[in-house]
Amino acid sequence: MGLVSACSQESVVEPVKEKPAMQEKNGIDIWPRLNVEVKQTDEIESRIQEIMATMTLEQKVAQMIQPEIRDITVEDMRQYGFGSYLNGGGSFPQGNKQSTPEDWIKLAEDLYQASIDDSLDGSTIPTMWGTDAVHGHNNVIGATLFPHNIGLGAANNPELIEKIANATATEVMVTGIDWVFAPTVATVRDDRWGRTYESYSEDPEIVRDYAAAIVKGLQGRAGQDFLSDNRVISTVKHFVGDGGTVGGDDQGDNVASEQALFEIHAQGYVGGLEAGAQSVMASFNSWHGEKIHGHKYLLNDVLKEKMGFDGFIVGDWNGHGQVKGCTNGDCAQAANAGLDIFMVPTSAWKPLYENLVRQVNEGIIPMSRIDDAVTRILRVKLRAGLFEKPSPANRKFSGKTELIGQKAHRDIAKQAVRESLVMLKNNEALLPLNPNTHILVAGDGANNIGKQSGGWTITWQGTNNTNEEFPGGTSIYDGVKAQVSAANGSVELNENGDFFKKPDVAIVVFGEEPYAEGHGDREHLDYQRGQKSDLALLKKLQKQDIPVVALFISGRPMWVNQELNNSDAFVALWLPGSEGSAVADVLFTDADGKRQYDFTGRLSFSWPNSPYDAVLNKGDEDYSPLFPYGYGLSYDSKDTLGNDLSETYEELEAFSTGKKIFTGTMQKPWVLLLSEGDKEELVVASTASLGTLSYRTIDKEVQEDAIRMTLADATVPSGLKIASKSFFREDISNELLNKSSLSFMIKPESAITEAVMLNMSCESEGDAPGSCRGSVDITENLKAMEKDKWHALSVDLQCFSQQGVDFSGLVVPFHLLSTGNIQLSVSDIEFSFDTADSASIKCK
Repeated sequence: MGLVSACSQESVVEPVKEKPAMQEKNGIDIWPRLNVEVKQTDEIESRIQEIMATMTLEQKVAQMIQPEIRDITVEDMRQYGFGSYLNGGGSFPQGNKQSTPEDWIKLAEDLYQASIDDSLDGSTIPTMWGTDAVHGHNNVIGATLFPHNIGLGAANNPELIEKIANATATEVMVTGIDWVFAPTVATVRDDRWGRTYESYSEDPEIVRDYAAAIVKGLQGRAGQDFLSDNRVISTVKHFVGDGGTVGGDDQGDNVASEQALFEIHAQGYVGGLEAGAQSVMASFNSWHGEKIHGHKYLLNDVLKEKMGFDGFIVGDWNGHGQVKGCTNGDCAQAANAGLDIFMVPTSAWKPLYENLVRQVNEGIIPMSRIDDAVTRILRVKLRAGLFEKPSPANRKFSGKTELIGQKAHRDIAKQAVRESLVMLKNNEALLPLNPNTHILVAGDGANNIGKQSGGWTITWQGTNNTNEEFPGGTSIYDGVKAQVSAANGSVELNENGDFFKKPDVAIVVFGEEPYAEGHGDREHLDYQRGQKSDLALLKKLQKQDIPVVALFISGRPMWVNQELNNSDAFVALWLPGSEGSAVADVLFTDADGKRQYDFTGRLSFSWPNSPYDAVLNKGDEDYSPLFPYGYGLSYDSKDTLGNDLSETYEELEAFSTGKKIFTGTMQKPWVLLLSEGDKEELVVASTASLGTLSYRTIDKEVQEDAIRMTLADATVPSGLKIASKSFFREDISNELLNKSSLSFMIKPESAITEAVMLNMSCESEGDAPGSCRGSVDITENLKAMEKDKWHALSVDLQCFSQQGVDFSGLVVPFHLLSTGNIQLSVSDIEFSFDTADSASIKCK
């Protein structure tokens, strides 16, 4: 299959070929025996047995425990000898976002030395550090950030993918890390899934070929430089079916047949494992209702025994705790199912370790299962040369900070940006642009490297990043300015589309805000449903007879018919990463009017014809996309799209929900602040404090999807305050008209001894106090709740409007306040339509 060579709309819109019938097999026979390039050797297998013979049960179990750097100390490593550890997204040495490569190296060295210190447990087995370097070494400031996978899929260039992976491996090794949690090899079938951008394509063959390429780029090639001093351990993830859950629900249920599970969702493992990937990460999702972390048939019978995978299976972030009958600290079921390493990134690592030891001694977990897990872990460590390589601070690339973000790597990233761009519209051949003109650059993505880089960028969700945190990186505006200035043209930058001199052309850069797993799930694909501020900007410019080039940043195809109609040219940028300047290389001719580059990117995902076309994949029955898989214009293409696409659709009742405020991440336009009396501070990290008030993110259902506030002897009202960005007034009168309530989940974690108030306000800081504020006492509701349990709480919006809150200009929708000593956690804050009559707190 692969991408078709599409040049124009006419050349692509043709009858969709019927999907070839899947070869009917039954059960385990569906799965192949893989021809893995990396073979077992007598030397390594003998060494494994020699090491195993010296190990105690406790030492073996410790090899199966993978804690997170925020939850262990160097002394813990010295005492227990963990087989590995990780840093989660948005986690840094000493919790410092600005940590230098030297800080990363020091932590790696300290934990490594502790792991081989036999003064306490007698273990001399080196530990491993795993990190999510999913589009470059994305946790480290200054690293080269490549386009996310969806853009790389549009480039359809496996050789380029291998170069990207090799560059990533080098930058990772500079910081002393030996193991990367990549590639993601999901074949996405429902674009509402918040991890769609982590997938290369809806086509399993593209995913298979890319998986092989990136594994070879990270690990090297068998018989050549496999896991040499130039390479890192890779992980194909998430086994299996994460891209095919019902409704695109992150961590949801995949109900595909076993044949489809293999032919659609497992092809990345065929490519990645045959290329020699040494680890597989188990998936959060279920298959027909059974969580993969506890699925013995898939993990053991299929992956290990039938397919012949001889590396280790690592869990995902406390994924074992979701197995039926398990908790984060107690899960024999996952061990017995075939999980080799438990990723347990909380304080639950200690009870999990103790319970695993106890369960072996009690016969609940066979000793043979522990030995199998440790054999696999040692096999990978020996293949990677961890027993022979110098310590992290003394390895080949360690400390060579000039390699992080080096020009050679940025050049590879720029090539990837240029090849990933997909031109969807080019009326009257507006593109390429002449740089010797006056250009207006507008939109909130124009000069925003964080937005163009998306999730998994420095922070987990990719939020709260400024351009200053991308040294060496360039925004899209930077590239436009360089091209235009070099040709003696002129350029204005104005996010709102205002200008001093009428431009010859306006380039408008807009799109999705950054998000990562869980928080990126959507109800449907209508871009900016109910807001449409970017559409208003496009219309504003077109009304002034200014040609408009729309550059769309997104992690998935979206329904943008209105935006397409109000643009003269439209380009899907996806999430290009830190090298935004490369976009301008394709948009502009050189100073002599010659093309520099053409548009070669082609859609690796079908583009929706309606907001409900989330499940839209080539070969489907009734396949009717706006732009089919493989579509993409080049400069020689004839564009016949026009400006009359349908701009309306029937709103289905199932999607008529209220506006989200906090869903694990703050939803636009809301931001989170800490407030102590008159003092306020914007929250920009996963932990923060203000006076006696402290805050941190916690896990409710998925990673960091809830927030906790703790007060200690507060003498003035303090708490969590959610406000609109820049304290602009937001019109949510529709919520009041639709009998909405403010609903949220709350968990009291201490005795409620002081009043707890929930406030709402339509005032900015400069307004007279009390003129537009409402307050509801929720103290008694909290006292009636069982401590340390999540409870639903909702307040009729009339309770606030009756006190003078103007919902046509709301600034603060949620302000939780108290004094004294108190601890509360909250999550899932939203305005919920038609729930006022059933609200926990009602008003007449």
